[in-house]
This record gives sequence, C-alpha cells and structure tokens, in this order.
Amino acid sequence: MDKLGTWILPAAVVVIVLFGTIRRVPVFDAFLDGAKEGLRSSISILPTLVGLLMGVTMLSASGALDLVSHLLSPLISWSGFPVEALPLALLRPFSGSGSTALAASLFQTISPDSFAGRVISVLMGSTETTFYAVAVYYGAVNIRKTRWTIPSALTGDLMSMAASAAVVLWCFPT
Repeated sequence: MDKLGTWILPAAVVVIVLFGTIRRVPVFDAFLDGAKEGLRSSISILPTLVGLLMGVTMLSASGALDLVSHLLSPLISWSGFPVEALPLALLRPFSGSGSTALAASLFQTISPDSFAGRVISVLMGSTETTFYAVAVYYGAVNIRKTRWTIPSALTGDLMSMAASAAVVLWCFPT
C-alpha cells in the first residue's frame, strides 16, 4: 500500500499529459498559461493577506486576545464550554497557523486527553479560518462586498464551538 501512495501523483501527471496530447492540446503552453494566471492571482491577494496576518499578530501580541478571553470566561464557563479552549475559539476564524500554534501551546499546559484537550482537537477540525478564506477567495475575484458570507460563516463557527463541547461530552462521557 505504501508503494501505491508514491505512484499516485506521478501517474496523475502522466495521465493528464497523455490526455492533453491525445486531444492535441499544447500541454506545456497550457501549463505555462496556468502558472502565469496563478502568479497573477497570488499577487492580487497578497496585500489582503499581509493585512490579515498583521492584524492577527497584533491581536495576539497586544494581549487583546487574552483580555477578551478573560472578559468572556464567566459566560463561557456557564455554557459548559471549557474556558481553556476559548482563546483558540476566538483566534481560529482569523488564522490557521496561529491557531495551530496556540493549540500546540495549550497542549503543553493541559492534557490532550482532558475534556478541554478533546474539545480543542474537535474545534480545530470543525471550524474554518473564516476571514482568511474570505480574503483569499473573494480577493482572488475582486469581490469587495461579502454580504452575508461573514455573518453566516461566523455563525457556523459559533455552532461548531458549541457542538465541539457537546460531541466530546457525548462521545467521551465521564
């Protein structure tokens, strides 16, 4: 089975090149055109991504994330969601790499097998980096008005936050 995995990507490339050749498509020229378009798209969304990453870094470094977590902790602890996972729930819609680093640091202070650790794990798998995804996809096609995208995506993230605690309680009763 390990050998199959090493051959899948090269086989896919060969199949694509053969299919293009059979259909008389200039494969290399099509590849170059696609690479140019990808580079143009990357350049067009770069300012948005830099702004988003700068904002996330400022949120974390300034202590604003900790302050908001502290202010929300009484309400959150009443709901049954572990307070230890709240900073991750707040950061996750903004940054995938930042939330992964935060989850790793949380696992150094709490056990991954604890209730909070399991909720963190489920939360990482069930939420989206909403603002990053909107910045990339909408920025790539020059859409400036997101309308209901962000409110509905954040509602989904909030539901995932609530569901992560419920699922852990249901699947791992104490």
